[in-house]
Amino acid sequence: MGSEVQAEPKWEGKTSPPQEVWPFLADFCNLHRIFPGVETCSQVEGVPSQPGLIRYCAGPATDNDETTVKWVKEKLVAVDPIKRCLSYEVVDSNMGFKSYVATIQVVPVKNNDEEGCVIEWSFVCDPMEGWRGEDFRSYVEATIQGMAKKIEDALLSSSTSAAV
Repeated sequence: MGSEVQAEPKWEGKTSPPQEVWPFLADFCNLHRIFPGVETCSQVEGVPSQPGLIRYCAGPATDNDETTVKWVKEKLVAVDPIKRCLSYEVVDSNMGFKSYVATIQVVPVKNNDEEGCVIEWSFVCDPMEGWRGEDFRSYVEATIQGMAKKIEDALLSSSTSAAV
């Protein structure tokens, strides 16, 4: 009896179609559900899903006495549901932003004839005290990966619930 080599099962994966991912980003005041480290996100002023809307986002307390909360107010500058993209700017924060404008877009991709997508996040900002440019870019990249994971988990959870 020789030793049998068992083939390792094939790895499989799939990204979600853009029309399923876009609603998570289009809901501008839903950031706390998909952005790692954001505990609260709420509308401050404006009309939901319309340019001019301002949201307030905050994370957990970060100092030793657990009283300093990092927060930001962001204004929705543009939204295009056809291109599945939105732009926003920081209007106030206690995190060192002087000027920050970002665009997030859900870009369709095809992989072996299956429809999927990637989330692209581009930004322009003034240098921030305490950060190096490459460190901030790494933070943004890690954050977008975390957001994609939370969206994927939510979609898997809803498809599992629907199948039951």
